[in-house]
Parts: sequence; structure tokens; C-alpha cells
Amino acid sequence: MPVLPQIESFKDDLTAIRRDLHAHPEIGFEEVRTSGVVAEKLSAWGIEVHRGIGKTGVVGILQGTGGPGKRIGLRADMDALPIQEITNLPWRSTIPDRMHACGHDGHTSMLLGAARYLAENRNFKGTAIFVFQPAEEGLGGARSMIAEKLFERFPCDEIYGLHNAPNLEPGQIQVFPGPAMAGADFFDIKITGKGSHGAMPHMGRDPVIAALTLAGALQTIVSRNADPREAAVLSITKVHAGSAYNVIPEEAELAGTIRTFSQETGELVRARMREIAAGIAATFGVTVTVDIRNIFDVLVNHEEQSEAAAAVAAEIVGAENVLTEPKPVMGSEDFADMLRVVPGAYAWVGHAGNVPVHNPAYVLDDGILPVGASLLARLVETRAAA
Repeated sequence: MPVLPQIESFKDDLTAIRRDLHAHPEIGFEEVRTSGVVAEKLSAWGIEVHRGIGKTGVVGILQGTGGPGKRIGLRADMDALPIQEITNLPWRSTIPDRMHACGHDGHTSMLLGAARYLAENRNFKGTAIFVFQPAEEGLGGARSMIAEKLFERFPCDEIYGLHNAPNLEPGQIQVFPGPAMAGADFFDIKITGKGSHGAMPHMGRDPVIAALTLAGALQTIVSRNADPREAAVLSITKVHAGSAYNVIPEEAELAGTIRTFSQETGELVRARMREIAAGIAATFGVTVTVDIRNIFDVLVNHEEQSEAAAAVAAEIVGAENVLTEPKPVMGSEDFADMLRVVPGAYAWVGHAGNVPVHNPAYVLDDGILPVGASLLARLVETRAAA
């Protein structure tokens, strides 16, 4: 079975929705217009709508006509990124410093496509639960929805999500069991010294030198402390200090991210960061405070649901185009939090494009919208009756 013919018939509608969302991007917990579009579409198709879950989240409920069955959750993220778009497309972002540079506009449109198809047919057992999540990009949207009793109010027996993948070939779908995406922490480190004239460094305690030394020392954690058989990344992505050429500042700041695939490795990295920071503080006579925050859990796909998603993917793109060999990535995704509560799986859908996500020149191929929508719709039709 290729892309569902009924979904193929309204692919232009999905493209129009996607491009409208793309032109009006909203970052995490600000998806007021986006969630309004979602709620309006769901209501028009006769789907029960619940808004304001996790601030701007939306949940749709649809009963099948095939009798009792499982409650199958489908999830899409809605938020954009604080990036200035440079594509110059006709449907480019109309909002400065806001861009759908990760394709969440596409994910939302795919889920709307699945919802429309299922609502027009209702030829499935059980219940479809459409979860439109805000604030995936590091702001804790999944945790916010869960904290507001998402799964108590709308119980799911299984849940599925997907992401576009410009690194895969068009027509390929990847899904595999086990750890699939890394857990992530964000950190902020503040070094406080004693400011002085730039020509008289002996009169102060230079936080800049301490920060530079600390930045280099932190890189030894992965190379010399972490088990080389366990993947780990520690990246410093922000360095801030000073405002004048001739002033040694009072403070310097470092910030960045940690990525790991195991709780033990994550704990090791965090402990060593604090120990090294304390050593640098003593060495340079400065104060160093370290704030490390867990943002994403490790995304672990469940075996049964991964196999089910692969089987459905094979129906749509052919078994030869379904990639099931485990190839975890260091990127992170807060759908991991939902998979800690409900069994499910997360898949990637390949599309044309040579620019990675989170790039100001990123372009989503609208050709994958019917593919993703068909995958999600068929998961309901097959798994609700399983």
C-alpha cells in the first residue's frame, strides 16, 4: 500500500496549512495562533477538542466506529525557533527572528492530515488521541502537558511520533527499538572574580582566564573520564565576559549542553564538571557556581511499537525503504518524556534537502506530508485493533 489515496487527494490542503504555519511561526508556549489553527481544523472535522493543556497544547479525541479497541496516541510538536530565516521563499516567515527551522510546521500538518483522514472514515476500533504539543525546543512542553495530567485525562495504550529527516533519502522511513536519541542537560557556569584595570591584572582576580582554563579542562571529561564505549558530548556554546578593552571584568559566564545515552554517564559528567569547577575556583581564587538542568530524557523506543511502526512504514514506502538498524543520534527530543509514561515509538521520515535542521536556510519538502500523515493514520487503524 503506498500513501493512502484519500490523503493524497488532499495533499494540496496539507501543503497550504503547512505553508501558512511556516509564515507565522511561534516559539515555545507562545503558539497561540498555531494552536488556534489546529483547534479550528479539528473542530471542523467533528473531532472533540481540548485546549490549554501545557499552556498552548491541544488534544483531539476521535472515536472509531469499529467497536472497542485500544487508545492510540499520535503526537506532533508545534513550536518554531528564534532564528532569522534566509530562504526567501514566498511562504517564508513573516515574523523577525522566528522560523520553523526544524519542520514542526510539517509535523503539525502531518498530524492534521491523519486526523482529517480518520475523521472522514472512522473505520477503526478504539480511540485516536491527537496530541499537539507546544515548546519542544528545550522548554519542556512534553513535561508541562504531562504535569497537567495529559495521560490521566486522555489515557493512551500506545503513542507514536515522528520527525522529518533531511539526512535520509526521500521515501525512506527510519525506526528502531532501544535508545534512539540522547538525553540532554543545559548548563550555566558563572565565574566571579575581582575586576581591575587591564594594565594592572595583579590587582584583581581575573575571571576570564579562569573561564578559559575551565572551558579547556571540561573537555577532558569526555576524553579522559567517560567510558569511550559510551557516547557523550559536552559542548560549550556560550562565552560572555567584559565590555571594555582596558577593564578586567568582575564576572565571566560559560554555557552549553551535555548529551549522553545513559543515566550513569550523565551523572559522571555532571559530577566531574562540579569537581573541576571547584578546582579552578581554588586555583585562581575566584568563585565558580555551576547550574546544570536536565532538559531531555534519553528517548527509548519500545520494541513492540517500533516493530509495529516499521511494519506500517513498509506498507507505505516499501520494506526496502524502512531502516531498522539501530543508529542513535546525539540530538534530543522531549517526546522521550511521553515514552517514559506510555509505550510507543518515534520515527524519522526522509525528504529532499541538503540543509540540516536548525539552519536559517532549512527548507521542508512538502512531498513528505502525505507520507507522514499516512504513517500516523495507519498506526491508528492497525494498532487500535491489535
